[in-house]
Amino acid sequence: MIQEMKITVVADSHKNFEALKNVAEANTDSDLFIHLGDGQYELIDVANLYPNMKFVFIKGNVDFGSIKEERVITMGEHKFFCAHGHTLDVHDGLDSLLDKAIFFECKIALYAHTHIYKTDFIDGVYVMNPGSISEPRGKNPPTYGIIETADDATIKMKIVEI
Repeated sequence: MIQEMKITVVADSHKNFEALKNVAEANTDSDLFIHLGDGQYELIDVANLYPNMKFVFIKGNVDFGSIKEERVITMGEHKFFCAHGHTLDVHDGLDSLLDKAIFFECKIALYAHTHIYKTDFIDGVYVMNPGSISEPRGKNPPTYGIIETADDATIKMKIVEI
C-alpha cells in the first residue's frame, strides 16, 4: 500500500547552522529529512534539537569520517538513490547518477554539489538537486527541496526559496 510522505531535502549548508535550523523548524512534519552533504557538523547540532525527526546524512566533499558518500534509502514503496555528487562528476552531467539510480532500481535520484537547484524526470527517474541553503550559485536564492508522495503513487517535487 502506497502511503503519503513528505521528505525534506537540503544540501551544502557549509556551516550555516541558522539556515539549516530554520529549514528543519519549518518542516517538522516531514517523514524524513535528507542532507546531501557539506554540512555534517551543523546537521548533528540540528538533529540534537529535533530528536523526534528522522535525519539521514550523505557525505560531501568537505565532510570527514566514515559517512557513506552514496546511499539507497527506502521509504514506503519508494527507493531513493542519494549522493552528494562529487564522485559522480555531476558538474559534467547526470549520466553516472542516473546509471546508479537505475541499477539500484530507484525511482528518485537526489544529488547536490553544484549549488544549483534542479528538478527533472529523466529515463523514468525523478531527479532533484535542492540547491544550497547557504551558498547558492548562478544568482539563485538559497533553496531546499520537498518531495511529496501520495496514496495514488504520484510523486511531487518542489524547490522552496528561503
